[in-house]
Amino acid sequence: MIKEIFTPLSDQIINGLSVGDMVHITGEIYTARDAAHIRMIELLDEGYPLPFNVNGAIVFYAGPCPAPEGIVIGSIGPTTAGRMDLHSPKLISHGLKAMVGKGLRCEKVRNAIVNYHGVYFAGAGGVAALMSKSVKSVEVVAFADLGTEAIRRLTVEKFPVIVAIDSKGRCIYDRERKNPPPSSWL
Repeated sequence: MIKEIFTPLSDQIINGLSVGDMVHITGEIYTARDAAHIRMIELLDEGYPLPFNVNGAIVFYAGPCPAPEGIVIGSIGPTTAGRMDLHSPKLISHGLKAMVGKGLRCEKVRNAIVNYHGVYFAGAGGVAALMSKSVKSVEVVAFADLGTEAIRRLTVEKFPVIVAIDSKGRCIYDRERKNPPPSSWL
């Protein structure tokens, strides 16, 4: 069963999510990758507001491919989340409720998710074209000079993700580490 959720996220929505749940997101999400994260942390460190309201927000670790003519956005798939681990706890402490990426997160991010009642969603690699079909509109909201790494507001409908770390700290990747594939697969 697929759970339908809407942004901005509330504690009530997050309470209804468990590790492994398949989810469709409808509403606004924001793209931000490495360079944008560095700039957001600099803004916070210097006492400036962030370029969008992070309270209840979802950040998607992605940079879109150029859009073909007549299409809202090009392929847009998740990038490796661990690249944002240094900066994520601070953003989570300022109200960010969810992130979408791929791969493992460090212990500090996992603890921040638990302490501030958030969630980490995984987007499956190789589904960038499918994910782009869920995007209904796109607007650059900050750092346009970063090109594909600019922060964009995406309006999405039934955006497909999986709960990788829930608000209790349970992690879908723990299953993989406890049950690694046979050495013959490696």
